[in-house]
Order: sequence, then structure tokens, then C-alpha cells
Amino acid sequence: MGAATVVLVRASLAVLAVLIRPAMAEWRTGTATFYGGRDGSGTMGGACGYGNLYNTGYGVLNAALSSVLFNDGASCGQCYTITCDTSKSDWCKPGASITITATNLCPANWALPSNNGGWCNPPRPHFDMSQPAWENIGIYRAGIIPVLFQQVRCSRQGGVRFSISGFNYFQLVLITNVAGSGSIQSMSVKGTNTGWIPMMRNWGAKWQCLSPLQGSALSFTVTSTGGQTLYINNVVPAWWVFGMNFISNQQFTY
Repeated sequence: MGAATVVLVRASLAVLAVLIRPAMAEWRTGTATFYGGRDGSGTMGGACGYGNLYNTGYGVLNAALSSVLFNDGASCGQCYTITCDTSKSDWCKPGASITITATNLCPANWALPSNNGGWCNPPRPHFDMSQPAWENIGIYRAGIIPVLFQQVRCSRQGGVRFSISGFNYFQLVLITNVAGSGSIQSMSVKGTNTGWIPMMRNWGAKWQCLSPLQGSALSFTVTSTGGQTLYINNVVPAWWVFGMNFISNQQFTY
């Protein structure tokens, strides 16, 4: 193979890698406020269903998204890099940025105008950030700042986690610690003696199944919003009971 051919092959592979690698969003404009107290404890729980954010691996660098960003829970777990827009405000900390995880919904407040208190009203892209995250980029007295933001890939330690709740024929599976795109597009579950059963998003990052699966080892196929599918076989042993948590040895890369 000649040098020119090698260069051409390498160039073609590079182009192909760009094409198959899901591109994250371009920089967009929005606004940001903060909530939850100086230690971020008030951000625990939320509309994604993550509960204690330390236990589920997300910590306090998080934010509630306005409804146009939250997308009915489909954005739960996504990561965003946010910086204060110094071209629009003197309340910024110049040169600083912070990466947060989407863990909650900032609901609309129709009693207030969107430019005066109703910060999360559609169609505004808005982040109600934990105070520890917000103070990385803004000066406390400002309260609200203009921002530039971009969805970025999430980095997580360890594998994807599954928490099972429910009762009898109703399994509610919370999926957490998702890297890559951070969020889930679809899921299926398979028992020891069943085929693959499609699951439906119940709310946030919780997915439901209405089949009798107790007493069966459980496998999952999980597709991220980045388009990557993992086959996570027998991650839940047959002796599982409601309320248990399980950690896989697999993780998303995009």
C-alpha cells in the first residue's frame, strides 16, 4: 500500500469516526438561577427520581431544567457545561465554567412573566442550578445570570446501575450512573424464561414493566440517547426482591 493510499484510508476512517460519533449540541444561550442551599442538600430527590444524589453517583453539581430542556424526563442524566455570558452581564466570574448533571425539572410559573420571575416558563432554556455549581460561574448577589451552555459527554465511575421497586407484576426500574450521553432512549427486560419485553418510561429515569418477573434473573437492553445499545445480561440474580440495587460491569461511551 502506497503512502498516498495510507493517508487516504486514514482520512476516510477519521471522517467515518466523526460521522458515527454522536455530536453534542452547539453552544446555546440561556439563563441560570440557583436553589438548594449552600451545601446543595435541597437539590436531593427531584423529577428524575434519583433520590439521594450522592448514593446514585451524581453529587451536588446538578441542575433542574426548564421544561423545554427537560423534555418530559428524556434529558434526565444528561451533562451540560455552562459558563456565564460575560458579554451580557457584569455578574459573571470570567473564564469559569462548570459541568452539571440534569437531575430535576424546573416547572413553569404561569403566575409570573417569563422575563420577571417565570424563568422556567416555555420557551426559555433555563437552568436552576445547585448553589455550589452556580457560584462557580456567577456572583451570589446577581441571583440570575445569562449563560452559554453546551451538552457534553458524561463521565461516570463504574458501571450502569439498576434499582428495582414496585409490587407483584409491576416492576419500576431506576437506571443511574449513565455515562456517554447520560440519558436513556429505550429499555427492554428479559427474564429467565421470557423473551425481550419492551419497557416504558414511567417518569424521569424510571422505566416500568408489567410482567411477572419475580424469581427470574433479569437482563436488560438499554439504548442511550446517543444511539449506543448495551446488552447487560443477568445483572439481576433470580433471588432479587423489590428495593434492591445492582451494579453492572458495563458502561456507555457515547
